[in-house]
Amino acid sequence: MMALFFILLGTALLLLLLGWVVRKGAYWLISGFAFRPKEEQEKLIKEGFPQRVGTLLIATAAGMILLLPLLFTSFPYVVEVIIGFMLIFLLGGIIYLSRYETPAKRKRSYFITSCIALITFVSLGLLMYFGYEDAEMLFKKEGIEITGMYGEEIPYEDILNFKLIEEMPKATVKVDGFGTSNIAKGKFKLEGLGTSLLFIQKGKPPYLHIETKDRHIFINSHDPATTRSWAENLK
Repeated sequence: MMALFFILLGTALLLLLLGWVVRKGAYWLISGFAFRPKEEQEKLIKEGFPQRVGTLLIATAAGMILLLPLLFTSFPYVVEVIIGFMLIFLLGGIIYLSRYETPAKRKRSYFITSCIALITFVSLGLLMYFGYEDAEMLFKKEGIEITGMYGEEIPYEDILNFKLIEEMPKATVKVDGFGTSNIAKGKFKLEGLGTSLLFIQKGKPPYLHIETKDRHIFINSHDPATTRSWAENLK
């Protein structure tokens, strides 16, 4: 939790620093500003466009810092809320600031920034939908199938051992996966086990640990009874 706190705090402080530097006159930090004609730059400065970009960055950072204490509460979706706030506030602010663009580029700016925001939110929405989708274990004739994101089929002959555990090994690195404060899906390095495949609802024991010929797999359900039924079926 502390590592996550410092990552989010670092992101907020970086935005705060960038916003302050831009407000102080480092307008070249704004994408494309340095390559505009001198006359156009002066018009934008007169309209307050780059100054407002700096203010937007500072306001975003301040909002993130105010939300950080939620990490130490029982609220389950803190990371999603903080990142969601950052994206919505930044992208929404950029769309709003298009009104301060030069008249010749204003419509194009509205269109481009709106498309970027739409693509970003749709992509994140799909990622969250499939990431939070429950993984199911299906028992077939030749093996088991784990459904959903990062799911795969595992032949029975490849399974060396399995057991129910009450506590997950500590994850040290996310290799290729989807991870939030509540979910861990994909490949993660676990202490003492190396790279393992996880389909975990955090804080919902028991967890089914399946050892195969080439990896360790951990899976559970929101419903502990379902997880136990998977272990019984594997017997």
